[in-house]
Amino acid sequence: MDAPVRDQPVETAPSRPAGPSRPAAASRPEALANAPASGPGGRLTPRARLLLVCVGLAALIVGGVWGVHWWLVGRFIESTDDAYLQADSVTVAPKVSGYIVEVYVADNESVAAGTPLVRLDNRQYRAALDQLTATTAARKADIARGEADLLLQRANIEQARAQLQGAQANDTYALAQIRRYEPLVAAGAETGERLAELRNARNQAAATLAASKAALESAERQIGATQAQILQARAQLEAAVASAESARLDAEDTVVKSSIAGRVGDRTVRVGQYVQPGTRLMTIVPVQDLYLEANFKETQIGLMRAGQPAIIHVDALSGADLHGTVSSFAPGTGSEFALLPPQNATGNFTKIVQRVPVRIHVDAGEEARKVLVPGLSATVKVDTRSGRDAPKRIESERGHG
Repeated sequence: MDAPVRDQPVETAPSRPAGPSRPAAASRPEALANAPASGPGGRLTPRARLLLVCVGLAALIVGGVWGVHWWLVGRFIESTDDAYLQADSVTVAPKVSGYIVEVYVADNESVAAGTPLVRLDNRQYRAALDQLTATTAARKADIARGEADLLLQRANIEQARAQLQGAQANDTYALAQIRRYEPLVAAGAETGERLAELRNARNQAAATLAASKAALESAERQIGATQAQILQARAQLEAAVASAESARLDAEDTVVKSSIAGRVGDRTVRVGQYVQPGTRLMTIVPVQDLYLEANFKETQIGLMRAGQPAIIHVDALSGADLHGTVSSFAPGTGSEFALLPPQNATGNFTKIVQRVPVRIHVDAGEEARKVLVPGLSATVKVDTRSGRDAPKRIESERGHG
């Protein structure tokens, strides 16, 4: 027998509420937005396909641009964050000892080269300078006296010569008288008493002549003694002048001045403090001459050369980058200048990548230098494209060698 047929439910269209109908155009965007990405059987709709193609093309273009940029530029950029700002600071210390009577500068104050910083009590140095100045004047007086004595001695020499000439004339005359009267006395024309008087006069003339010769010799020798005294006085004068100059410098050094332009830091000096030569008073930091010391790995400096440009990012200037130029390279790695250099020839050996300090000149404006101080950390990137021909040149040199 045939099975009984059951009644099948009849689907009916849902009834729409009464009222004005919505326009079909208003429902299209919502319908498209809610439309499935795939059609029957899991196939992509044309819209999804177009979207995937656009995304793929964009990714391909971005990847190609990035790859070209990396090949032309990126692979030549060497960077490190082991970099710090530095400056050649100068420690201020006195050359003389004494009590501090005045401090002219405050902490963090900007000073120019030659600006007075500190003044010490200079009374004892002024007294020493006055004493040595008086000694210098005394030595000058000794020289003047010696020169006057020299003139006097020369006049005495002329006088002694004149007296010697008179004594020689008297001696000659007395001798001539004796020779003339001797025949007369022998003939009896004159008495022997007269001849004795003439001989006595001749003896006196001879003695006077000898005395005149001695006086002239003494005067001439006195010239040499006086000249030696003048030379001694001049030497003493030079010593006194040098001592006075040293005392003057000591008096001037009681005012300690800045040798460079910069900013005052680490000021420890106070009024009333007693200081010795070399005592650290403060430090002058030339913030206008800052430079960057970047420690690159030895694997990064193969193409790096002086003059290459650099981009510097200082943590203190988060919103701006600075430009710089590679200035020079250290003559050795950091370990070579350590207090205890490594001895790699002893014990077990583990290779460690070394770092080479590279000095970079920082180009910073006036506004940036208000913030930049030594010790700040930075990240630096160096463009080494100008050194990409270095391996070829090295090989060429090797071939010629």
